[in-house]
Amino acid sequence: MSATLVSGDLAAAEVDVSPATIRKWVQLGHLKSAGRQGRRLLYRLEDVFAAERSVHRNEIH
Repeated sequence: MSATLVSGDLAAAEVDVSPATIRKWVQLGHLKSAGRQGRRLLYRLEDVFAAERSVHRNEIH
């Protein structure tokens, strides 16, 4: 089964954050792009969910 790749905008919508937050997670190393569609970066949906859990876990502690 192949991984679902989504744009930054769709990734942001899936975890209820802004697209700028997705870009920040990439800058901070919480999330890595898995491909490109033209100039648009694509992300594995499971990586987006993992980054969201990681960020929220770090905020709690």
